[in-house]
Amino acid sequence: MTRLRPWDVRAAMACSLLLAVGAVAGEGPIPVEIRGGPGDFALYRGGEPYPIRGAGAETLGDLESLAHYGGNSVRTWRVGDGSVLDLAHELGLSVALCIEIARERHGFDYDDAEAVARQFEQARETVLAYRDHPALLVWMIGNELNLEYQNPRVYDAVNDISKMIHELDPHHPTTTTTAGMSAELAGVIRERAPDLDFLSIQVYGDVFILPEMLDALDPELPLMVTEWGTIGHWEVSPTEWGAPIELDSSAKADTYRRAHDQMLAPLEGRLIGNYAFLWGQKQERTPTWYGVFTPNGERTEAVDVLNRAWTGQWPPNRAPRIGSMRLDRRGAGHSVRLRPSESYSAGVLVDDPDGDPLTFDWRIMAESTATQTGGDIEAVPPELTGLIAEPDSGQISLRAPANPGAYRLFVYATDGQGAAAHANIPFYVDP
Repeated sequence: MTRLRPWDVRAAMACSLLLAVGAVAGEGPIPVEIRGGPGDFALYRGGEPYPIRGAGAETLGDLESLAHYGGNSVRTWRVGDGSVLDLAHELGLSVALCIEIARERHGFDYDDAEAVARQFEQARETVLAYRDHPALLVWMIGNELNLEYQNPRVYDAVNDISKMIHELDPHHPTTTTTAGMSAELAGVIRERAPDLDFLSIQVYGDVFILPEMLDALDPELPLMVTEWGTIGHWEVSPTEWGAPIELDSSAKADTYRRAHDQMLAPLEGRLIGNYAFLWGQKQERTPTWYGVFTPNGERTEAVDVLNRAWTGQWPPNRAPRIGSMRLDRRGAGHSVRLRPSESYSAGVLVDDPDGDPLTFDWRIMAESTATQTGGDIEAVPPELTGLIAEPDSGQISLRAPANPGAYRLFVYATDGQGAAAHANIPFYVDP
């Protein structure tokens, strides 16, 4: 069962209060603009430079922790009821607000003029409702509309919405986000959506070739990275049966650190900001792949890395660090196969920088069969119980499931101070 973090409760209470009393009533918009030229672009808010210390979050309960650990901005993937703006304003955060635009891969036809017109009117209503909110930073018109797309007219629709926004709201820039980037795609967007103020790129493993990627793009166009984080599940080596091999929480934290320090920070001026992914937790191939918090709400080492990137300081309490994990004396890269119902050993080496005593939690889940792309909602795979002896130890004995098939062994090590490390090994039960 998911445990509520202290800030979940406070954030929910704050949100209810804001909605009840209209906390932003009478306040006007804070103007945002892009200044400078190629290689020296910068975002300004209220006339002052505004370096984004941002992350994407999907729930209101994650905003207070984002502010607590040094973030100053949140990006969304939808508007919802708009309460994210109120709570963000209360916490001193700005919001890159995403107007959800239909995707071709979900069946939307951009040759259907009536459907496109209806979508335009819905976007117009959203802009009229929130254009003057003081938390609003930028308008994001759709998310990864290029993913599996064929019809370039989607960017005609984006341009029409951007022009409408500029007519109704002179204070906030517009952008659209893309899954990856190429010179060809940038050309399509520049030709069909020239009204956009800047372009937003979303990269995972490709963040480490970001300089080469940007070299192929028009230097006149300001850019933002609106999703970056661990290596994507489509970018890693799989097991022999096709299960993606996930980095443990410490290897992920190292990836965040390298991406920020070696790629994103040196590109300041070419980039006008970035948002890490994901401040929170979600099921996407596994329950631990992308979120910087565990399903139970503990922060992982990636939060420590972002806290340092945003504030220059490590948090007072550091998250545990994974050394290695083994199942039947083998690691995740060995395509571990087990026999049905037979017993095997597993273990994990974890160090806590503060010397806190650690508590362990081991779980076996069926391997995800999800085929969704672009972060679409996935079902959480079922968990198998009764197969692990003494799951609260760093070394365990487990009985392999009786039914052949693909599974995954997870371990969580928590420090009792709200932080945790995690790792997993995919395995196959094979007669």
